[in-house]
Amino acid sequence: MPKVAESTVRRLSLYLRFLEEFEGQGIATVSSGALASRGGTTSAQVRKDLSFFGSFGKRGLGYPVPELADQLREILGLKRRYRVGMIGAGKIGSALVQYRGFRQRGFDIIAIFDSDTSKIGRQWNGLTICDISALERELTKQPIDMAVLVTPAEAAQPVADRLVGLGVKAILNFAPVQLVVPDDVVVKTVNLALELETLSYALASR
Repeated sequence: MPKVAESTVRRLSLYLRFLEEFEGQGIATVSSGALASRGGTTSAQVRKDLSFFGSFGKRGLGYPVPELADQLREILGLKRRYRVGMIGAGKIGSALVQYRGFRQRGFDIIAIFDSDTSKIGRQWNGLTICDISALERELTKQPIDMAVLVTPAEAAQPVADRLVGLGVKAILNFAPVQLVVPDDVVVKTVNLALELETLSYALASR
């Protein structure tokens, strides 16, 4: 698979969601212009994004909606299921565990860990919150493909080190800290404060 910019991958994800909406409305074909207008981009950008992965659709006829959606799922690696571990059973963790969209997209949260003794043993969506001290034992029994890290800043790097030691190659990090990991481990950091500051700038610069 070609190496493409993260921004391109994000747009492919958006295109897939739009295509699924179109499919639900019974729309059989869609133009690059229709995808562009939904995604706030241009027809040329849509065509360029798709061209990284091959030739899709026919000039003047548009893209067949079900076929393109299926091809995007293949490109995005969504034709398999992923086992996900949640590290941190706070409010954000609770909201993420209850979000049905993860399972619909193929991401199955199979384990939850925390260090708070008042939370350990509780049930969340049919899963028992485990003691973080048992991380190695539990994930050796049932390995995960990805981890979602929702810990305080000071705990994030030590936990990430343990996950890397267990062979986890993908981490979604909600902790307000930049993680240091080997080159073969992918980390995506979600900084909510940064996103709000972006919105603040947009409002202030009007």
